[in-house]
Amino acid sequence: MSMNSRVRRVGLVSAGLLAVVAVGGVVAGGTSLPGLAPPFSRAQFLAHWWIFPASVAFSFVALAAGVSGALFFSPFFMLVVGLTPAQAIGAGLLTEVFGMGNGLANYVRQGVVDYATAEWLLLGSVPAIVVGSVAAHFVDPTVLKLLFGVGLLVLGGFLALYPSPEESDPGEREGEYLRERAEGNPETVVEAADGEVYRYRTCWRPPGVALSGVGGFVTGLISAGLPEVVTTQLVVRCRLPPRVAVATSVFVLAVTASIGAAIHALSATPVWFVVAWSVPGVLVGGTVGTRVGKYLPEELMETGLGVVFGLVGAVVLAVELLA
Repeated sequence: MSMNSRVRRVGLVSAGLLAVVAVGGVVAGGTSLPGLAPPFSRAQFLAHWWIFPASVAFSFVALAAGVSGALFFSPFFMLVVGLTPAQAIGAGLLTEVFGMGNGLANYVRQGVVDYATAEWLLLGSVPAIVVGSVAAHFVDPTVLKLLFGVGLLVLGGFLALYPSPEESDPGEREGEYLRERAEGNPETVVEAADGEVYRYRTCWRPPGVALSGVGGFVTGLISAGLPEVVTTQLVVRCRLPPRVAVATSVFVLAVTASIGAAIHALSATPVWFVVAWSVPGVLVGGTVGTRVGKYLPEELMETGLGVVFGLVGAVVLAVELLA
């Protein structure tokens, strides 16, 4: 199947899933569509102008370091803006959907997305983020904050201690069992627009589907986790070249996060006065971040951000446990 055919097929499947989720959310929850929600007041909107410069800074750092922007936005919306955990997670996902557009478009133009692998990963991540996003609105806010704090600690440790996908050797932790299961699989060939050709043995799919399911559930629950879980595993366990693994992970995240953001928007009153500032902020910060990021030491930034996220997670836990 050609690349264009795969893009169309994945797009149609994703659009269909999103439509089903939206209709189901309205019918089950009796919630009006986001576009029909009561508009926010001008005073409320203008009072939160400072979200814009903060969003520019967050998006710049996230894209320059190659990490999920939701790792910044959700705790910021929760601890600084004062949103409830569910609202903060939904606003973080919705902001991330717009923020990743520039990077996703670049990867698609470069022709380095493994759409066959992406289709399988979406089988795990899409249902899982639906479950996680719905659960986020039924879990007690205190419990959700504790889960969020633990999640930030784990993801912070992952960023600080685990090697970057670009620094990993493809297949270095594949293991004998996975290698045997992949022996009979056909070879995957990805031809980039710049003429580079990537060839690798297609890995055994079920572990990847399971991992994307875990990442999707965690992302629906705390707005981050899917790219951090999937990207490195595609490299070290599935032999994908880092460039292809990152592009494929971003594609999967774009589709999955869009559905998660829709679920959160349908399950609660959308905080549009926040998103109205954060979305323009990520568009500006993302444009600058993608251009400046290549000049910054990625490994140092990932380690530093891992420490920052760990500290934020510890603060969230301390505030809830000592309250």
